[in-house]
Parts: sequence; C-alpha cells; structure tokens
Amino acid sequence: MSHPTHTALVCQRLSNDLSGLAFEQRERQPLGPGEVRLQVIAAAIGFPDLLMTRGGYQHKPALPFVPGMECCARVLEVGPGVDAWIQPGLRVIGSAKEGALSQERVLPARALRPVPEGLDDAHAAAMSSQGITAYVSLVCRGQLARGETLLVHGAGGGVGVAAVRLGVHLGARVIATASSPAKIAVARAHGAHETIDLSSVGIAGLRDRVRALTGDRGVDVVYDPVGGDLFDASVRCLAWGGRLLVVGFADGRIPTIAANQILIRGISVLGVRAGEYGRRFPALGADNQVQVDRLAAQGVLVPHVGHQLDLADALAGFQLLARREAIGRVVIRMTP
Repeated sequence: MSHPTHTALVCQRLSNDLSGLAFEQRERQPLGPGEVRLQVIAAAIGFPDLLMTRGGYQHKPALPFVPGMECCARVLEVGPGVDAWIQPGLRVIGSAKEGALSQERVLPARALRPVPEGLDDAHAAAMSSQGITAYVSLVCRGQLARGETLLVHGAGGGVGVAAVRLGVHLGARVIATASSPAKIAVARAHGAHETIDLSSVGIAGLRDRVRALTGDRGVDVVYDPVGGDLFDASVRCLAWGGRLLVVGFADGRIPTIAANQILIRGISVLGVRAGEYGRRFPALGADNQVQVDRLAAQGVLVPHVGHQLDLADALAGFQLLARREAIGRVVIRMTP
C-alpha cells in the first residue's frame, strides 16, 4: 500500500561545501500520542543550521537529518492526547532542533504555539530563535537598563536586528556594528542610534570609534554573536563594570580572555544559551516566550526577512549564509 510522500532537503552526510545536502521524497510518518502533523508553509534557516550540516554545532543530529529549526505551519492532523486548542487548519509556529525543511513535519504539541497577531508566514517562521535569543541576552542575562549604552555586533543579521530593536525598546542607546554598508543600512532602519561599518574602520579601529561615541567611557553591554577578533576588541570597548554577552561564534574562532582583565576592570562575561536557559528554568522559559510573542505582536521583535526563496532554491539560502551575505533572516517557502 502506497503512502503519501513529501519533499524534504536532507543532510545525508556532513560536508563543508553543502555537497552532503540533497532533496528526497519521504513517506508520511505515523502520529504518536501528543504529536501533531504539520504542513510547513515557511521555514527559516540561520548560521546554526549551516553549522549542523558541517558537524560544527553543539547539537549534532544523527545522519541523515532534515535541517531547519523553526517554521510557520498549518495543522493537518492531531494525535491522541493533544490539547484542544490545536485543531486542523490552525496556523502555528513550530520549533525543534531539526526537521523544518520538509513539506510535512511531525512535532510534539508542546513545541507549537499560535502565531502572534499581525505576523505573516515568513515573519512568523523567522521570529523564534532570534527573538528569544535577544530577550534572554538583554533582559535575563545582561539586565540592560534604560539609559545604558548597548553595543550590538552582527547588527545586519537576524539575532543582531532583534537585539537592536529590543535594545531601543528597553530605552538603551544602541551602537550597531556590521560588516558592510548594506548591513549598516539595515541596522539604522531598525533603530540603531549610531553605527560602525567594520568594512571601513576595521576591527582594529573599533575601540577608538566606540570611545569617541561614548566620551571615552565605553559601553555598558556588548552583545556579541560573532566572537573571534571582534570579541577581543569588544573587551576593550567596555566601560568599567560592563557586561559582555557571549551569544555565538560566527567568526569561527572561539576566543579567550585573560582573567586579570575581568578583575581589574570589574567586567562580567556572560554566556547566553537561550534554549538551554528555558530547559533549565521551564517556568521562566515559558514566560520569556510569552513576552517575546507579546513584543512581536506589538511590532517590537519583528524580524528582518532579507531573503525569501522557494524550497527548490534552498541550497542558495545556505550559500548566502556560508558566504556571510545574508541580510536579516533567510526564509524558505515550502509550499507552491
């Protein structure tokens, strides 16, 4: 007996050049208790998804796997024991560590939530990881206060745009850095008060530029999803008692810091793993997600979707990420 099939982009083997990715026709899997079958409308991909295809991310799925963590989808079918609010036809956001680049996806009901009011499919697909990362970073870990100065790196990317928008909303003065004039323009469009184009001043010139913008004081908080040399320079950009938020290592080099710098300047270096924060503190994690969705509905944590591609062109989306050319989020349209 034949079963319905659907198209998925599958990582068949790990590779640094995307050669391990291929399209497959997959059979529909049965639903278990508490599970929901989804028709995926749009899926967002980001740097962590690219790293997973290389084996370079902290989560290492068993091969073969379908990349993509977050999606906007429509409920097709519910399994036994699913909460009554989840009904066929409902538009939802689904989040898991893998599986989004598939026209059908089965997720546990606990991984779903309603789409915040006012978001279209592409923005709903793209809001989850960047929104919760910015919120946990600035509110929970960094405790950013009104009137403080925030330095956001990678401000033309998804998590950077979210930090710029949230920082402005929280009443901070936001200085944004990015690696090209086009990305700087995006940061400005999303509210950054000052910008630093690293393609012009270089990382070596970052400290002097920040000091000039802050009256030689430095910044209170640095939001760093880049790492590498930019992390090293960021330490020198902090005011006394400042906080450096370690969000990621898009640069590829994991930096280190001398302990005497932390002591002498009274600074704090804080790691941010938004997903792990929610797993370790479930009640706080659930409330954080409610706050992120509320801010999305209010127009604050709305992502910048810079690229929308059809599923057939999904490899081009990964190439944008690999070449560091993505501006904002990359969204893959999963349905014709």
